[in-house]
Formats: sequence, C-alpha cells, structure tokens
Amino acid sequence: MTTLTAAGRRAAEPSKPRDAAGWLSLAASPTFGLMAWVSARGGQAMYCLPTPGDWPIDGMAWMYLLMGIFHLAPWLRLASALARRSDHSIREPKGD
Repeated sequence: MTTLTAAGRRAAEPSKPRDAAGWLSLAASPTFGLMAWVSARGGQAMYCLPTPGDWPIDGMAWMYLLMGIFHLAPWLRLASALARRSDHSIREPKGD
C-alpha cells in the first residue's frame, strides 16, 4: 500500500534505510546549532554575564538559529516514523 502526502509524493516508510542524502539532512540542524553557539560566543571566554543592555547574540547567531530550526524537518520525520513504528508494534500482536 502506498500512501501519498499532500504534495502527491509517496510518504517515506519508517523501515526504509537512509541513503547518504538522508543522513546529510540529519546533520544540518545540529551543525547550525553548533555554528550559532560558536558565533554567539564570539571566540571570547564568557566568564562574566554581559551588562543588561548588551545581548550576546548578534545577527549571524540569529541566522544560524533560524537555519537550524528550518532544518529540523528531517528530525521530526524520523521521530514521527519511529513513534509510528513503536505504536504499531504495541497495537499489533505478533502471530506464532
């Protein structure tokens, strides 16, 4: 049985192995998160809190955070597929 998404494409089966592009798409969001952290840190040791008027996150860190959020879709699809797989394994008793 093939299920179609709203765009008319086939939905990914949870048991389908990932190819290189699938694994690369999972690497994007954590990489952007790391880049946002490094950019916000600015290469300087932050031993003291900034003054109340200063915000330690500049424009590049915000951009990396947003890109990390936009690239969360593969992680959400993976989590959804794993949840569906575990939900089906709980509901469907295995025959002997």
